[in-house]
Amino acid sequence: MSKIGYARVSSTGQSLDVQLAKLKHCDKLFSEKKSAISTNGRTALKDCLNYLREGDQLIITRLDRLARSVLDLTQITHDLQQRNIDLVVIDQSIDTSTPTGKLMFTLLGAIAEFETELRKERQVDGIAKALDNGIQFGAKAKLTEQQVEQMRQDREAGITIKNLCGKYGISRASVYRLLGG
Repeated sequence: MSKIGYARVSSTGQSLDVQLAKLKHCDKLFSEKKSAISTNGRTALKDCLNYLREGDQLIITRLDRLARSVLDLTQITHDLQQRNIDLVVIDQSIDTSTPTGKLMFTLLGAIAEFETELRKERQVDGIAKALDNGIQFGAKAKLTEQQVEQMRQDREAGITIKNLCGKYGISRASVYRLLGG
């Protein structure tokens, strides 16, 4: 029986360190920085699930690291059960090799999905309120309208893209975008 760990964070700005420390006892680890909207695109999870063999344990730190919907969670756990693979969730003390662990797993999966939906609603409400208050999202413009117009004139006068990058302190892609092509 092998202990196979899986760790995931939703965005590249987040750190896997805490999860990896909790999973250090595992025989093999899979990790990635991907959203859990669906299993599509989460290559490390697919690799992990394919790696598991009968009698293995899939070990994760929290239930929401594996899936965000009850349907996704149910599909994964059904596959694990069919292959005689147990799921261990460290932070919620779940071990699906026991009846109590199976019950807790199902209940916490439903609660995790509910929390995710509430979080989405709050996020949408917060963005709408910010937009109503005139808050603009995205990076702040690096050049003023006057600088962009001057850059257009410089380009028409024959200054190279490379020199425009140096003069205005922006990338080639930004120069092309601001020049309109």
